[in-house]
Amino acid sequence: MSLETELADGLQAFAAQQQMRPSFSLDVFAVEDAFLNYLRLLQHWNKAFNLTAIRDDRGQVIRHLLDSLAILPFVSGDQIIDVGTGAGLPGIPLAICLPNQDFVLVDSNSKKTRFLTQAKVALGLQNLTVIHNRVEAIPVGGFDQVLCRAFKPLQRLVPAIKHLLKEDGVILAMLGKSPEAEVLHQLDLQATTKLWPLSVPGLQEDRFLIEIRPRSERL
Repeated sequence: MSLETELADGLQAFAAQQQMRPSFSLDVFAVEDAFLNYLRLLQHWNKAFNLTAIRDDRGQVIRHLLDSLAILPFVSGDQIIDVGTGAGLPGIPLAICLPNQDFVLVDSNSKKTRFLTQAKVALGLQNLTVIHNRVEAIPVGGFDQVLCRAFKPLQRLVPAIKHLLKEDGVILAMLGKSPEAEVLHQLDLQATTKLWPLSVPGLQEDRFLIEIRPRSERL
C-alpha cells in the first residue's frame, strides 16, 4: 500500500479508538495532509541523514505517528517541551494537532535539529521552536509539561529534566514496557506517579505512559 493509504487507514483506526474516550475529541482527519507532508519529509531526509531506523511506510505511520498521537489525551498546558525529540517525535505530530499550544523541541544532534527546522518551515508550524542543545544546558524553563520518548532510564529522568518544569509541572514519559517494581519504588521517592497503558492501532506491543510530578524540594 502507498503511504497515503497507510496513513488514511491508521487515522481511521485511531479515530475509532478515540470514540471510546468521551472526554477527548479531536478531528485528526482535519490535519491529515500535514501528517502526510511530515512523513514524506522524514522519508526524504532519512535517505541522507539516517534520522530513524524505521523506513517502511506502515512502520512509520504506526511506530512514529500513531505512537505519538496515543498520548494526545494527556497533553495539556500552554508551554510544552519535548526533550531528546530526535526526528520530532512526539513533538511534531502533537504540535500539528494542537496549534494553540506552544511546543519546544530539543535535541543535541545537529543533523536532527536541521531536519526539525526544515519541518517547521515546510509545515508552517508557528507554534514550534527548535533548540540544538543538551537538555542539561537549557536554563530553568517554566514548562507545563516535559515530554520524552526513550530519553533516559526512569531512575535518572527526574533529576535530569525537572529544572525545565514550572512548580506544578508534569513529566510525560513514553515507555515500551511497564517499569519494574524497584524502579517505580525509586521513582516514588522523587515524585508522585501514575502509569497508564496505551493502545496504538496496528501495534501488537506494549506501550505505556507514566505521568511524573516531581516532589517539591521545600517539602
